[in-house]
Amino acid sequence: MGKTSVILINTGSPARPDVPSVRKYLFRFLNDRSVIDLPLILQKILVNLIIVPFRTPKSTEKYKLLWTEEGFPLVGNTSKLADKLQNILGANFKVYYAMRYGNPGLKDLLRNIEKENFDEIIFLPLFPQYASSTTGSINRLVLDELSNWNSFPNMKFINHFYDEPGFINAFVSQIVKYQPENYEHIIFSFHGLPVNHINKIHPQVQINTCSCKKEMPEHGAYCYKAQCYETARRIASGLGLNETHYTIAFQSRLTKNWLTPFTDSLIIEKAKQGLKKLLIIAPSFVSDCLETTVELKIEYGDLFRANGGEQLDLVESLNYSDEWAEALSKIIVNCQLLIVNCNKKITNY
Repeated sequence: MGKTSVILINTGSPARPDVPSVRKYLFRFLNDRSVIDLPLILQKILVNLIIVPFRTPKSTEKYKLLWTEEGFPLVGNTSKLADKLQNILGANFKVYYAMRYGNPGLKDLLRNIEKENFDEIIFLPLFPQYASSTTGSINRLVLDELSNWNSFPNMKFINHFYDEPGFINAFVSQIVKYQPENYEHIIFSFHGLPVNHINKIHPQVQINTCSCKKEMPEHGAYCYKAQCYETARRIASGLGLNETHYTIAFQSRLTKNWLTPFTDSLIIEKAKQGLKKLLIIAPSFVSDCLETTVELKIEYGDLFRANGGEQLDLVESLNYSDEWAEALSKIIVNCQLLIVNCNKKITNY
């Protein structure tokens, strides 16, 4: 058996919680054409003259809340997950981790790996649901970088694992620790996307205006919204929840033209309805980061209490738990089967 390289890839974090580092990170992230797909000149003006200058100071203060002696949790947790995965997979695999933006950089890693002459490389972006702005962006960077190689090993891309039993079961186990039966309502909060990103997958469907989820036509295997709903359904089934116990929403929006319902608006609505105790689950993140620890737990917790709620708890992400590492190892070993299965259709939201 030849040796296989496995590369875990995440979004990344600034080098430090200071203005220059955060500005550099946001500049790289928001200038990615996969993230903001406006006409090039408009994107450059919007990002470099408006968004980055105005967002950097506020984002820096948020990143300060995450910083520890070990750095940012997203990077540290991914590193620890890679170590656990290496121990599980054994000597026939070499596990690396890299960031799409920030360090350790994916481009630098690929240049070093080229010299190792692996028989096979498995690329695994750590995003359960496929989106062109996350997994798609990573795949484009990888293919662009590999175009300069002189020889090519066998390469496999695991583009999503939103319905993998190991991933679902690992989240169920994490949620059970919080005793979800003791909460009045549960919100599955997924990272939002611009509606036009979804419409490009199947432009014949008006994603955000459909009034009856049960009558939606078939959706392709790469529809982000359909994958989010399927993830939530499977986790809810594992917990024994029915549809009245939970709501699916989307966070981190930049404009009103993003996927709805918005998580923050839903939290205000639940508080004004008199609910006092909410549980938030974020199954589009496998590592805790700014969007989970700061946005959901701190900011949305404050929002809930400001509108009459009392307790909002966030389920910790999978990070580098033993069960998640074991599940991920099975996904990797069976990646060829997973790729075949990814061609299926999702029938409705």
